[in-house]
Amino acid sequence: MKTPTFILASASPARHKLLQNAGIKVIICPSDFDEGQIQMRDATKLVQVLAKGKADAVAESLRANSHPQIPNPKSCLVLGCDSILVIDGEIHGKPKDAEEAISRWQKMRGKVGELYTGHALIDTRFDDLDETMDRSIVRCQVTKVHFAEVTSHQIAAYVATGEPLACAGCFALEGKGGFFIEKIEGCHTNVIGLSLPLLRQMLRDMGYDVSDFWQS
Repeated sequence: MKTPTFILASASPARHKLLQNAGIKVIICPSDFDEGQIQMRDATKLVQVLAKGKADAVAESLRANSHPQIPNPKSCLVLGCDSILVIDGEIHGKPKDAEEAISRWQKMRGKVGELYTGHALIDTRFDDLDETMDRSIVRCQVTKVHFAEVTSHQIAAYVATGEPLACAGCFALEGKGGFFIEKIEGCHTNVIGLSLPLLRQMLRDMGYDVSDFWQS
């Protein structure tokens, strides 16, 4: 059986790079899912619903043959992800502007946060077997992040780079933000955007081996 095409339902450069560095050939199909419609207080449920919504939207567009660059849209694995940071019980997504990013960092410094990433994997090949069934797996990975006691000057300088404005946790571990992270407890790739170990497990549970997707 031919290995399906791997689709990332995200425009995130960090997630794309993670998969590329891990040897997986991936096609980017950003989702038009409206995240603002989902409001939940349970962090785990929130990221899972958001990740599934993104994956569902792209899977549906594949069924409608809306992606001419994909030769066989009915033979794809679609991965949707969404991340949030929880500090003192409060859920945070991407900061809306520099002022919010500075305020967020003033609260985060010296504390321990939890980075939640929802992962949703959909196998479009299942559609041909039974259209009433949705072959999908949805999981969540949580990683503890220990933030350094950064100075106000460092916070302002970091926010001025623009990097934290594009990140759910208001920092990029693989970028300049890595200077301000003292310790990670758990999966470090989860903090970057998706958990590679969790993805391996999800592929296994769907009947695939991660090595099937490695580029030769």
